[in-house]
Parts: sequence; structure tokens; C-alpha cells
Amino acid sequence: MFWGRVPLLAASACFEFRKSGSVQNMLHALKYEGARDVGIEIGKLYGRELMQSDVFASSERIVPVPLHPEKQRIRGFNQSEIFARGISESIPGIQYSNAVERAIPTSSQTRKSRFERWKNVETVFQPGPDSASIEGKKVLLVDDVVTTGATLESCATILLRNGATSVCIACIAAATI
Repeated sequence: MFWGRVPLLAASACFEFRKSGSVQNMLHALKYEGARDVGIEIGKLYGRELMQSDVFASSERIVPVPLHPEKQRIRGFNQSEIFARGISESIPGIQYSNAVERAIPTSSQTRKSRFERWKNVETVFQPGPDSASIEGKKVLLVDDVVTTGATLESCATILLRNGATSVCIACIAAATI
């Protein structure tokens, strides 16, 4: 998915996302019903699995894909951040970082084409308040669902431009479109 778009060390997803499937129901509970414990537990379990891989286990910083502050205020939390916190509990020595921020609010990606998704997030991310913390570090970028990879590509580009030595990606689920 990312080949030729952004240089990644590795990318992985815990589940396959299918419409009307159990993973969609679980993610809906996390995002829209406030079931934060679901995100934490999935993160812990997946973090233990990622620890089996030297590539993921050597990550030094964990960075969740950010929500726009207004959207986070309305929802009350960032589901990717909840998932990242769970992962960080399972990977010793990894430090949490807000190295990327969403500066421009965007509409939902749900019903957009691949090109529309890419255009929707092309310029919305910028270095965050902790961007200096990733300089010279291996970064694990975390999101809930990867569909086209446009959001993750945009965030990974920001991380690499701001000094990350490498970027790995971990998502709760990967969707097929």
C-alpha cells in the first residue's frame, strides 16, 4: 500500500476490517460509544504481539495519528491515542510523543475515493509540540483503521521530515476498498 509513496520500515494491522463485521462493531464502540477500555486492551494485546518483531520492538517513540482539536473536544478523546497508550504499556522503553498535529479540520474520509482521501489530508498535518522528541528516533505511528493509507502517509512524511530515522505503522485494522 505504501510502496513508492513513503519509506516505511514496516506496517502492520491487528485485524482485517469488513463492513458490518465484528471489527467494525468493536471500532464503532470505541469511537462513538466511548468504550476506551476496548482500545486500551486491543493495544496491550497487539503490543505484546509487536514485541515479537525486532523491527517493532526497537521503536523508541509512539505517535498516534491526531484528531483536529475541535473534533477531539467533541468526541472527548482520540481513539488512536487510546490504542497507542495500550501498545506503549506492552513495549518497554517506548515513549509517547505528540510529534504531529492536525492543523486543519477535515471532513470524514469514510465515503471518499482514494484520490479524494489523499487530497483531503495532503496538507492538514504539521509538526506537533513534541516534534523535537523524535529527532534521531525510530517512530511507531499508530492509527485505528488504514484504508488507502493517505492519512498515515501524510503523518509519516511529517515525522521523517522532522528527523525520525525510521517509521513503522501499527493499526487496529486494515480495510480493503
